[in-house]
Amino acid sequence: MNWTFDQLEAFVTAVNQGSFSAAARKIGKAQSRVSTAITNLEADLGFELFDRSARLPVLTPEGQEMYTEAQAVLAQCQRMQSRAMTVSTGEEISLTVAMDEAVPILSFENFFLQIAAKYPLLKLTIINGSQDDIARWVSEKRADIGILFHIKSLPDNLEFMPISQFYQSLIVSSEHPLATVSAPRVSELNRYRQLVIRERMGEASAKPISSNHWYVDSYYYITALVTRGVGWALVPEHLAKEEWYVDELVELSTEHIADSLLVEMGVVKRRDKGSGKIMTWMYDELSSMFKENT
Repeated sequence: MNWTFDQLEAFVTAVNQGSFSAAARKIGKAQSRVSTAITNLEADLGFELFDRSARLPVLTPEGQEMYTEAQAVLAQCQRMQSRAMTVSTGEEISLTVAMDEAVPILSFENFFLQIAAKYPLLKLTIINGSQDDIARWVSEKRADIGILFHIKSLPDNLEFMPISQFYQSLIVSSEHPLATVSAPRVSELNRYRQLVIRERMGEASAKPISSNHWYVDSYYYITALVTRGVGWALVPEHLAKEEWYVDELVELSTEHIADSLLVEMGVVKRRDKGSGKIMTWMYDELSSMFKENT
């Protein structure tokens, strides 16, 4: 068989995007090239991957089987490309790091101090976002690596390396009616407004517990609003202990909340991007940094 990487990419992207035209826009090629690539792949395989009788192409049963296999092959090709780039490149000239705005501030201040001292010529850009923003920026090549809380599935072209875990704390203002309830039940929480995290474009958000809720795109702003008595919230435990807020907050027991409150934090990068000396050092340092803190 003589199928190519471009053919597999066109096929998988067409499935993911729902049409040949959308796939062409996604990978930056003419629609005719995408259609030809898929037709040639079908000719080489000996069967049709799509039923084209409807307005939009639909996977055939054989196409569904090949879709799973093609995804695996593409992932392996991306890893090979990443290794080749690592071998052929040396130290990075510039890097962009995308960070969830709620990561432990002091830990990462020390991390960037080390980078400044160890790599004085590196041009570093740091951008902040929340949850899905980080994954999107790395996937779209706006950032080289991302540091985020892993709450939901990530795009297929990203790899995730866990570095630490945090529990979420249930917080209210010391003046809030719930402040006197040490272990509130869900029925009690539902009486009051909940402040819930969401990403900045509004396309994804955490699942609220209370039917009365607001969405906010920053854990820090959520916590600040909690201190003013606007509502209650679940936030990463280190945030509840920040010196800015700690005297104005009450942490309550989460024993009656059934959903998992454990959140994993880690580093994401694209599978097809090589890791030079500095990125490799970053991964190792972040991993050891949080192991020492556990």
